[in-house]
Amino acid sequence: MIRLILVAGFVILFLILSTPIMLIEWLIGRRNAEIKSRSSLAIVNWAFRCVRFLSGAKVDYIGEENIPTDTPVLYIGNHRSFFDVVLTYIRVPRPTGYIAKKSMERVPLLNIWMRNLHCLFLDRENIKAGMQTILAAIDLMKNGKSICIFPEGTRNKEEGTLLPFHEGSFRIAAKADCPIIPMTINNSAAVFENQFPWIKKAHVIIEYGKPIYIKELPKEQQKKLAPYVQSIILETYQKNKETI
Repeated sequence: MIRLILVAGFVILFLILSTPIMLIEWLIGRRNAEIKSRSSLAIVNWAFRCVRFLSGAKVDYIGEENIPTDTPVLYIGNHRSFFDVVLTYIRVPRPTGYIAKKSMERVPLLNIWMRNLHCLFLDRENIKAGMQTILAAIDLMKNGKSICIFPEGTRNKEEGTLLPFHEGSFRIAAKADCPIIPMTINNSAAVFENQFPWIKKAHVIIEYGKPIYIKELPKEQQKKLAPYVQSIILETYQKNKETI
């Protein structure tokens, strides 16, 4: 219970007390959008590191050397926990927009920080709106921002399995001509979801695979990107499961 109170209290206080900072960020953005992106990244990274510390999560990050630092990338990850965003975002080397469900856009104050960080809100019930989100993500990547998406579409509640990956997620990398980074997350649900509503100290492993350059793949594999990347993540998941 103590960890839940600490994390919830910190998040609420951060959102309230950072209101003046949001105004400063807005003013910075009017003069220099890139500086705003970098400063928002630094501020939220600090906040997320505090959340990780208060939650007691111990995280092993593997394969970070596989993430190119000279180009935006599309992170493709499995999704088991709300903490997936917290634990992965603090390691991104450049401004990175996460694709979130549409309902997150209605959360006061949080939605402002998410927009500052180039997050996009996906309405999976509206095909036309969904395509607009994909096009917006492609535009962000062409302008130097990385994108992270969890192509299962929702948090998977079955340990050791992956839901089918939505093919649309991979159009972003193909159209933007940017590499894909498979991102495998093990045991993040042990922080919160496994004993909801309590937060518990847990050991999490996050491994980044080697970059996948779509144009370098055989033509047949390019047509089956979703199952190809899913197989890489599942194989890594099973490997790291044995070490927890």
